[in-house]
Amino acid sequence: MTARRSRPAAPPSAPAARLSYLVFRLERRIRARLDDALARHGVTTTEYMALSELRTRDGVSSAELARIAFVTPQAMNLVIRDLERRGLIRRDPHPDGGRTLCARLTPEGASVLRRCDSSLDDIEAVMLAKVDDATRETLREGLTVCARALRPDAY
Repeated sequence: MTARRSRPAAPPSAPAARLSYLVFRLERRIRARLDDALARHGVTTTEYMALSELRTRDGVSSAELARIAFVTPQAMNLVIRDLERRGLIRRDPHPDGGRTLCARLTPEGASVLRRCDSSLDDIEAVMLAKVDDATRETLREGLTVCARALRPDAY
């Protein structure tokens, strides 16, 4: 009599990765590539975020930029001072007076920002090469909804 060989039990299927983990992992990979690409333009990721925000919301304070960029106001003050020193932004007194200064993109800052945008376009092209247009739009909408849910006061 021969011994019956039993088949090994199939391993339990692994649980699907958590969405928040996948978003974090993607953010880290984007950040690594972005840091490298922006460094070639002489810009840090935080500086790029500040310049990008000034393109869409001219005249914001450094405290507002700090909230948007997830850095302390003190850290953003250093970023703003450096961008101003390099001629990429200028700061004007707030129209309501007081000590608040409003940052504005200069033509040189806009030029640097366009070059940085081109590098980001290249990163996104690689990342999204296998994603169709409808899925891209769904992803954009879904990520926007998620971000708003966690920080409704920012939108």
